[in-house]
Amino acid sequence: MNIPLPLHPTMWMTQIADPGAFQDLFKAAQPGFDAFALKLGDAEVKLDPVVVAQLQGDYLKQFTSLWQELASDKTPALEDNRFSSGEWQSNKLHAFTAAAYLLNSRFLQSMADAVQAPPKIKQRIQFAVQQTIDAMSPANFFATNPEVHKKILETKGESLTKGINHLLADMRKGRISQSDESAFEVGKNLAITEGAVVFENELFQLIQYRPQTATVYQKPLLLVPPCINKFYILDLQPQNSVVKHLVELGHTVFMVSWRNPDASMAKTTWDDYVEQGVIKAVHLTQEVSGQKQINAFGFCVGGTLISSALAVMYARGEKPLASLTLLTSLLDFENTGVLDVFIDENHVRLREQTLGQGGLMQGRDMASVFAFLRPNDLVWNYVKTNYLKGEAPPPFDLLFWNADSTNMAGPMYAWYLRNMYLENKLREPGALVICGEQVDLGLIDAPTFIYGSREDHIVPWTSAFASMRLLNPKKPERNRFILGASGHIAGVINPPAKKKRSHWVNDKPITDADTWLETATEKPGSWWDEWAAFLAEHAGKKVKAPTRYGNDEYTPIEPAPGRYVKAKA
Repeated sequence: MNIPLPLHPTMWMTQIADPGAFQDLFKAAQPGFDAFALKLGDAEVKLDPVVVAQLQGDYLKQFTSLWQELASDKTPALEDNRFSSGEWQSNKLHAFTAAAYLLNSRFLQSMADAVQAPPKIKQRIQFAVQQTIDAMSPANFFATNPEVHKKILETKGESLTKGINHLLADMRKGRISQSDESAFEVGKNLAITEGAVVFENELFQLIQYRPQTATVYQKPLLLVPPCINKFYILDLQPQNSVVKHLVELGHTVFMVSWRNPDASMAKTTWDDYVEQGVIKAVHLTQEVSGQKQINAFGFCVGGTLISSALAVMYARGEKPLASLTLLTSLLDFENTGVLDVFIDENHVRLREQTLGQGGLMQGRDMASVFAFLRPNDLVWNYVKTNYLKGEAPPPFDLLFWNADSTNMAGPMYAWYLRNMYLENKLREPGALVICGEQVDLGLIDAPTFIYGSREDHIVPWTSAFASMRLLNPKKPERNRFILGASGHIAGVINPPAKKKRSHWVNDKPITDADTWLETATEKPGSWWDEWAAFLAEHAGKKVKAPTRYGNDEYTPIEPAPGRYVKAKA
């Protein structure tokens, strides 16, 4: 059974920033003090004693009421999915344990919310308190989870044995298994849209996909995925493949497949990714297709890279675009959502000192960070099912991809952190020099389709919307924004045939995100059809589909998906 928190449970927050300093603050949080405060660097952190007293009083009343329910043989209500199974309700002691935990959680959250501090520090306090709360759920522990007890009895102990075996296997892998990884193989049942690699260098392979229609749009489409993940998120299985959908619509599709960095790429920079990666891919797509203008696409960090590259190209007098598509991409880094909790001068300087001159940001470390942004879904859920209940995770292509992590070149990563996340220079015309050019996103001259996901915790949709003010500043009517339901990945990978979720459209020339949403129209189903109409408008006339991959200079090297995507971190 959970022990109720003391009336001053702020001691649980001592893992934030300077533990000794916070201990002093929490010791001061006693009746009789006029205020409790501490200094963290130049910042002052305070708790209002009046607010603390009110929270304490509310907590005591609610806990007393909960205890009275237990004494009167009532079972408390549990409005939380983690305690939705019948086992939690069938035993009043287990129900009380869960109810006490939820009460304690609300109190801790309220205390964190009551802290008076600069926004960055307060955000970190709230984040760390939430991490502690999520980790301490009674659902995460063998002794306090009745679902686990029932499973052991039903299986005569077999679930316990399987759980231990799952735990040992994951310890060897160094990560939690979220999917049955034996069910998938890249090139066999993932990333199987037919195509060929027509170019490769030390940074990427360029894949050209075979047309699946007799005629194709004249202007090809180049896809630039994020370099912190593998491209096949855009080509999972046939029923949810963005690539297959595009070629079936009559587009000639080229894909950048980033190499998974190893020691030979330890000194690779952001400029290298722009010049030898994206700009090279644009030129190759032009040469192979024979078209001066192409449609370009960037997803997540791929959107930041393609926008950086295009700003360089337009600064050089090149005009390669028929249209641009950006999906859940950041160009304005003012609001980076929950990731902002990790970014400050000290953190960035540490990365520059350790990785800025050479090295690799390990993929497993990056994967762990992203998992703990949603710990109940991506960590503790699997602790409960895999280890405590001994259940093997089912096959799930998206989670298989999520676990197939990639490294990042240290200098590129450190530069990206400072200039984008910390100093937010990309949005300022001329503030950044990339590949020898002062970049100005406003020079990119093309109709632009911008997509954001409403529940995205990595790229808040309002931040994706902020690109509307940076691109085509003199011709804002050339920009179109679409908002989809769900999150960073699930909102994007939403094929029309599934008829799932919804999306919002608004063609009014509005530059404020909240006003845009207030006057938008919600439509059922996928946003892909909106995007298809945009691409068709800017892809040129229909011509006979090409009958071969590449051209005389660039010939097929190997079938898609190629070697690079199969390399493990």
